[in-house]
Amino acid sequence: MAAVLACGTDAVLSHGAAAVHWGLLRPLDGPIDVTVPTQDGRARRQGIRVHRRGSLKAHWSTAGSLSRLATVRDHIPVTTVPRTLVDLRDTLPPRLVRRAVRQAEFLGLALGEIKTDRTRSDLERYFLRLCRSQGLPLPEVNVPLGGMTVDFLWRDARLVVETDSYATHGGTVAFEDDRQRDLRLRRVGYSVHHFSERQLEEEPDPVVEDVASALRVAGT
Repeated sequence: MAAVLACGTDAVLSHGAAAVHWGLLRPLDGPIDVTVPTQDGRARRQGIRVHRRGSLKAHWSTAGSLSRLATVRDHIPVTTVPRTLVDLRDTLPPRLVRRAVRQAEFLGLALGEIKTDRTRSDLERYFLRLCRSQGLPLPEVNVPLGGMTVDFLWRDARLVVETDSYATHGGTVAFEDDRQRDLRLRRVGYSVHHFSERQLEEEPDPVVEDVASALRVAGT
């Protein structure tokens, strides 16, 4: 809040700082991003990176909050989620932008016109691109199923694919949880296929053939 107040009336938290405030990214190193509705003044203050948008003030509603570009969250003026995600494209690496978009969707936040493929990791995104490039029928992505959320689902074929990286599926607890999930899904008639990060990156052809074969067996 101090950074916003230091930049004057109608200043709002924005860019990476806004993404952190919304819970879309972990805390970032560097100065705090603040956007101000003017083209004048200093470009930087101590510990603050100032962004300027001359049209920002025009979007303040009569109620004192921005209807399209900014709002108030936890008593701090901040750019809206859609505006924050657009701003991130100019300041952060694409992988962090994708992470922020995925987290916003996971949290159920309004994305406006931001398009998303519903993936929640780079590995899931890679698998979905592989399906597209190899002409496989596109699955549903991150779908609630039987009280769980599965990575990929071909509903008519009753086929589930889980993409597993060691970072999220390593260790005995995650291993046991995965086996329990698989058992529950098989009990209600779903076939479950797991592919590791190494398989997807180094052996994509067998992965594609395995999925294609499962779809053929199911008649889809």
